[in-house]
Amino acid sequence: MKKPDKDTTPAPNFIRAIIENDLKAGKNDGKVITRFPPEPNGYLHIGHAKAICIDFGMAEEFGGYTNLRFDDTNPSKESREYINAIKRDVAWLGFTWKHECYASDYFPRMYAWAVRLIKAGKAYVDDLNGEQIREYRGTLTEPGRESPYRNRGSDENLELFEKMKNGEFDNGQKVLRAKIDMAHPNMNLRDPVMYRIQKTPHHRQGAAWNIYPMYDWAHGLEDSIEGVTHSLCSLEFEDHRPLYDWFLDQLGVYHPRQYEFARLNLSFTVMSKRKLMTLVDRGLVNGWDDPRMPTLSGLRRRGYTPEAIRTFCDRIGVAKRDSMVDYALLEFCLRENLNKHALRVMAVLKPIKVIIDNFPDDQVDELEAVNNPEDPAAGTRTLPFTKEIYLERDDFMEDPPKKFFRLAPGREVRLRYAYFITCTNVVKDESDEIVELHCTYDPATRGGNAPDGRKVKATLHWVSASHALDAQVCLYETLFTRENPDDVEAGKAFTDYLNPDSLKILKNCKLEPSLGVSKPLDLFQFERIGYFCRDTSTESIPVFNRTVTLRDAWAKIKTAQA
Repeated sequence: MKKPDKDTTPAPNFIRAIIENDLKAGKNDGKVITRFPPEPNGYLHIGHAKAICIDFGMAEEFGGYTNLRFDDTNPSKESREYINAIKRDVAWLGFTWKHECYASDYFPRMYAWAVRLIKAGKAYVDDLNGEQIREYRGTLTEPGRESPYRNRGSDENLELFEKMKNGEFDNGQKVLRAKIDMAHPNMNLRDPVMYRIQKTPHHRQGAAWNIYPMYDWAHGLEDSIEGVTHSLCSLEFEDHRPLYDWFLDQLGVYHPRQYEFARLNLSFTVMSKRKLMTLVDRGLVNGWDDPRMPTLSGLRRRGYTPEAIRTFCDRIGVAKRDSMVDYALLEFCLRENLNKHALRVMAVLKPIKVIIDNFPDDQVDELEAVNNPEDPAAGTRTLPFTKEIYLERDDFMEDPPKKFFRLAPGREVRLRYAYFITCTNVVKDESDEIVELHCTYDPATRGGNAPDGRKVKATLHWVSASHALDAQVCLYETLFTRENPDDVEAGKAFTDYLNPDSLKILKNCKLEPSLGVSKPLDLFQFERIGYFCRDTSTESIPVFNRTVTLRDAWAKIKTAQA
């Protein structure tokens, strides 16, 4: 029976349904304008990739566009380095923004709007410090108390606010607050702070400003200025939506609509930028692009493809309830993509030398190898085969148990693309460690098939010893041992769950010579081992990072027998 064609219809999600209904109702003049608004205070991670795919994907699907907006309202934590990294990551994922926007460009307009609210008696300058403001705010079950400075007159508030802007007060000495309702059941509407004093030079505005807007004040105004039609946010902003609406309604300006979706929580990792910054600052990882990090730069360096990440984001869908997604699904999407596109090569990570005694000393056989069986257009390459080769040490056992079908004394196996070989002798050193194997080969089995039809149960990869490329290989595992590192036990920190085996470095690896011309971020399948990526390292020898493993039947058997 013929397999049905793969269904490429986009998975249903509630945001798509909202946009479709808006277009049918003629809202927004038929426009779909979204924005992706990261704060440039760190590198983007896989959670941001979901938001990027939603923001850009929905606009593209309906013929609209997306702005890349940098929410640069906190100069003490932001930098040009992060801006450049964010732009690079969004482009790498395959998306193009219509306008590159900065919240800081809107500061004059935001200030003017704040003045308008002060004149209307809907904002005031408060002298309470941060701790006092929290104390006055009340609790979920108790109403807050009004600040003793809440009923200052508009003229006094305007004068104080201008002095705040001019730098006449110290950091923390005063704030501007909206005057809403200190008894409101939604604590976000209990006179939220709109501006705070921060005498820190801005990476774009220099020393022009001594006050900076809070996110809840700036967010809706930025959307309004840019004409955003659908402001798509993660679920933690749901309780902030009434404040988003309140500010826009009080000002009487264009009013976009905010919709919230569940953020991505991925097992065995953390998504908090603060926690990722902790890992970097404490040297627990080797920078933001460490291949163990969930950052897009780390995933890229490890060998993840933008196609796999976009497929993953499509498959997890758009929901209204937070949940934990298994890291295995991300790996599945990656394997699916790499299987189609990664070139096959042979690499020996833990080499043991094998001497084929009956192979002519100076002979070099040129063997044809397939670059990717899933892609005939990838063509073939030539592999040199010589008297001395390397095999994986784990592919030999002197006294093999049942179901171990690889090389052993007196046993015949197939070498990929080459010949049948039979182990005839084992050489050991003084400490009884195996240092060398001797074998014979059958010249009639060139290409991997015996003319007499005899069968072998194992096919092994290999590398010619005289042609091998020396390399270092990094084997990566999950960064944490706990499925949810944010769920910490009493007395522990999330860093207590770091995986001590998240990185293993192998320094004596032997790779087929074709990899000598590989470039940083080139992707390969090391046959029988896994998928690997050429690192961006400047080490004297090439470094390859394991992207994701292949399934290993023998490993499963060993686990079952343990």
